[in-house]
Amino acid sequence: MKETVVSGIRPTGKLHLGNYFGAVTNFVKMQYDYNCFFFIADLHSLTTHPTPQDLHGYVRHVLVEYLACGIDPEQSTIYIQSDVPEVTELYLYLNMIAYLGELERSTSFKDKIRSQPDNVNAGLLTYPALMAADILLHKATKVPVGKDQEQHLEMTRTFGNRFNRLYNAEYFPEPFAFNYSENLVKVPGLDGKGKMSKSEGDISCIYLADTAEVIRKKVSRAVTDGGPITENQSKPEAVQNLFDLMKIVSSADTLAHFDSLYNGMAIRYGDFKKQLAEDMIVFNSPIRERIEALSEDNTYLAKVAKRGAEKAKESAQKTIKEVRSLIGFKSF
Repeated sequence: MKETVVSGIRPTGKLHLGNYFGAVTNFVKMQYDYNCFFFIADLHSLTTHPTPQDLHGYVRHVLVEYLACGIDPEQSTIYIQSDVPEVTELYLYLNMIAYLGELERSTSFKDKIRSQPDNVNAGLLTYPALMAADILLHKATKVPVGKDQEQHLEMTRTFGNRFNRLYNAEYFPEPFAFNYSENLVKVPGLDGKGKMSKSEGDISCIYLADTAEVIRKKVSRAVTDGGPITENQSKPEAVQNLFDLMKIVSSADTLAHFDSLYNGMAIRYGDFKKQLAEDMIVFNSPIRERIEALSEDNTYLAKVAKRGAEKAKESAQKTIKEVRSLIGFKSF
């Protein structure tokens, strides 16, 4: 029997190359080896954006892009969090056994208090219980998360074990973080400051839906320096970032050619950027074309969302039925 994997996707914006190589390619691979539940976390998004301008549009955009990247609704379960009411029911039960002190000690809660002091809502405080509900609902044992979410995953284990102890049942398994690939690809941004990230602004990112014209403009503005002044000198971070991007999207011969020009102090950054942009366009075009096609197919998107909700509910309803029984809820 395959182990179960659960991962949430916040509907907060477009996917970029960093997302693609960091998480999405792993999701696409792992769906064939595990029982995967990928959910679009629209409930989670309300903790920081309680009045979104176009929540449905954001959710739709994420669904389109993940399908375009290769997540197969026949191989995995991709669903919208709010379509499965059992999530919020389990969330309520976990809130009843979560202690105020441990919730207040959450690093992410402390960070949010500092970053959004005018929006410190109860959802922020109980975010770990909602995340735990998402995971425990499907009795997942593996959760692909970054370092910033490991504390929440530890709290998920705490809540699950506490439930087991309080109701005298070995019911919820312990979920642990895992990376499907040992060699995660770090995708640098165009601003010379490290990895590609939306927090650094659109100029740093190459989005999967970007047109050829937009990609050329962004790459032409990428940060470089005045050029090498000695042969074989080390590349500064901003320049190395662009070479790392070329390593991802270009051929080995192309990379070697420009590396040789740099080492020989003969590189022209204009030519280098033009080549990088064209190679990015070639790499990105098939994904962008699938995004455009899927965006026009409302019937298919509705079918995927409905089928995903049905599959997720089948798992969720079984868990809630058993949890209710363990707690002691009975119908007359």
